[in-house]
Amino acid sequence: MIAAPLPLNEKARMKALESLNILDSLPEQQYDNITELASYICGTRNAVISLVDENRQWFKSNLGMAVCETPREVSFCAHAIHNPSELMEIPNALEDPRFKNNPLVHDKDNPVIFYAGVPILDQTGFALGTLCVLDNKPKKLSDKQRKGLLNLAQQVQELLKLHVLNTELKVSRSHLKKHNDLLKDFAGTVSHDMKMPLANLIVTSDILNKKYSSILDDSGREYLSYLKKSSLSLSDYITNILAHYESSSYNVDDRKSFDVNDLLENIIELINIKHHCDIHLPEFNHTIHCNRVALEQIFLNLIGNSIKYNDKEETVIDLSITLDDSHYIFKIKDNGRGIPEDKLETIFDLFSTVGEYDREGQKGHGIGLSTVKQLVEKLGGEISVDSVLGKNTTFTFSIAQ
Repeated sequence: MIAAPLPLNEKARMKALESLNILDSLPEQQYDNITELASYICGTRNAVISLVDENRQWFKSNLGMAVCETPREVSFCAHAIHNPSELMEIPNALEDPRFKNNPLVHDKDNPVIFYAGVPILDQTGFALGTLCVLDNKPKKLSDKQRKGLLNLAQQVQELLKLHVLNTELKVSRSHLKKHNDLLKDFAGTVSHDMKMPLANLIVTSDILNKKYSSILDDSGREYLSYLKKSSLSLSDYITNILAHYESSSYNVDDRKSFDVNDLLENIIELINIKHHCDIHLPEFNHTIHCNRVALEQIFLNLIGNSIKYNDKEETVIDLSITLDDSHYIFKIKDNGRGIPEDKLETIFDLFSTVGEYDREGQKGHGIGLSTVKQLVEKLGGEISVDSVLGKNTTFTFSIAQ
């Protein structure tokens, strides 16, 4: 028996193999399908996907072999990887000086007399192992069988590429989750540490205005009013930022059945409407099944915007719902000031604003509609907007049934 020498690039080859993080992994059906097909095409008892490790050859997939690995010094595959671009075929190992005394050839239960292996390469060209077929009697592959085995080896290489990509994605997801958790913790800390002082500023400005209004001139009262408005605006900004990041945590499967009109009536009661507003609910009170809390957040934002950014003496909002085979489709149409055409494409981007002030003289932060879009997509739907400047705006969004 002649053991295969180490390849000249053995150190780099081993590093490439270890980077796959696949050695000693559990069996996977997609690899087993290939060995089964290889055995069928080549007409052999056994087929193996073998990876040549430092001191062993380990079988990722094993059809017909009683072991999951063998020592490297008796490995046929350790010879095959020396010629990465060629199929190595041993018609009769008993007649080959490299293998005639190999213990695998003389195994009494399942001797390896015939062997054909195609090197499996990684993306940089290192031969990591082989896809091989084996039999207990002499044999020779036909041209079609050789071509079939070569093609199947290519499929193994594609599976290994997918394995690498999936591993990288899992690592990326783990890092993103860790960073997202840190952001949420940071946001919670900021909320607590900033909103309390802001609340104190708001209350203090009210106290000063009430207690010293008689001795303050117009400028002093204006400064106090500006202080209160700025504090309220910053507090609202923090609340919206937290709502935006928390929107990603809504569970799509947290679903319940409820009446849409009952939900809308509750939302309208929550909104502080300070001028005449006529809100038309859907004509039919549909019962739907979805995440109620998430849908409530969507409507609160969209109806609230229709009220805040309306420049008409009487605000009119029309709400409707239709159903198709897979989605609930909602429309919110108002008679407000509309949205400039050049802003329509970016209106759902985080921190994107139209630049208009609301009825109270406050400017938006560009967070609400981004949160709405995130929630809609989380619920398996889409959102779009149509607007005629100076006349109306219609938001249409869907959520999966």
